[in-house]
Amino acid sequence: MIASASHNCSLSQAAESQGTEAGGAVEAATGLSLSSLLSASAIGVNVGGWLSAGVTYNNHNPANHSNQPVTFNDRALEPQLDQFYLYVERVANKESRHWDLGFRADFMFGTDARFTQAAGDWDMNLVTDGTLRFYKPAFPQAYLELVTPFVRGATLKLGHFYTILGQEVVPATGNFFYSHAYAMQYGEPFTHTGLLASYPATGNWTVNFGAVLGPHGKDDNFSEHLGNWNFLGGVTWLSDDGGTSLAAAVTSGPTDDPGSPVRTIGSLVLNRDISEKLHYTAQYDHGMQEQAGNAADATWYGINQYLTYALDPELSLGLRCEWFRDQAGFRVMGVPASYYETSAGMNWKPFAWLLLRAETRYDWVDGDQQVFDLQTRGSQLTVGANAVVTF
Repeated sequence: MIASASHNCSLSQAAESQGTEAGGAVEAATGLSLSSLLSASAIGVNVGGWLSAGVTYNNHNPANHSNQPVTFNDRALEPQLDQFYLYVERVANKESRHWDLGFRADFMFGTDARFTQAAGDWDMNLVTDGTLRFYKPAFPQAYLELVTPFVRGATLKLGHFYTILGQEVVPATGNFFYSHAYAMQYGEPFTHTGLLASYPATGNWTVNFGAVLGPHGKDDNFSEHLGNWNFLGGVTWLSDDGGTSLAAAVTSGPTDDPGSPVRTIGSLVLNRDISEKLHYTAQYDHGMQEQAGNAADATWYGINQYLTYALDPELSLGLRCEWFRDQAGFRVMGVPASYYETSAGMNWKPFAWLLLRAETRYDWVDGDQQVFDLQTRGSQLTVGANAVVTF
């Protein structure tokens, strides 16, 4: 099947499920999962992870080897170890009629870590020589999850966790494409620190609500601006047949200390199974911040569309088209413009533990703005190839 996050669930559910599937390389080689080899499964604990590595060609061959404003796979013609990812978790029993406690902790090392690490935590270069200066550690998740006997299926998450906004996720195992959309890179937070309750209101509706420390960046941790609480919440609807879902989410609150300018970011994601093999996703993002650049208010918004088609259980094709408007130049490269990208890709999974991805991506901006190749060009073409090995 394709590597993208489930078409029938919210992003938060998809992010939590990444890496928990069986059939990793360790099990293929030994007949036992990594959890079993470490004797963790005997106490209900899962241990796992993956390696993600790739390379990206840029038609301009930029002198600084940067694909910016594309991030994550941002180095041109330089092999990247994107993610060496480890997690340990105990999944809380959401159907329990008694108290139950789960947890999860994630560790990442690689070139993706510098984009996902919350400031105020361990933020350092392990290697300072040559191209290896881009490799850093990160702890994208560390949380407890509580199940109470009072409301069946409801959970309370406390700690540091992935956002519930948008479609694309940080884990390499959760996306169809190697590169990321502008909306994910610049329009949304990656992680939150705080608490989040999830409540299955009915068989079709799930409600999320909580409080987190800041929208992202310097406030997304427990070490700075502890009074800077933001609202985080959303609702997800799933059709009776599981073929359609609609998820809305928003975070809003002060950007610094209480009483400081407010930032609000929201997303609306529609997933639809057109047929057994053809899947469609549409996403709208909208963000606003008071007193942003030059003390003026800033607004950014955009639309993503995805089509994926499964030729067979191992091979899938995908298309992504996006328009992202940074009206004040507050989010992307300091350049006010409309940013466009179209990506066509392929996923091949010859083994349960191996995913191979290839994509061709074309980016451009409107008008005479120049943001690519050291801000000398208005467009760029990149071709990326990536391998993900789960264990």
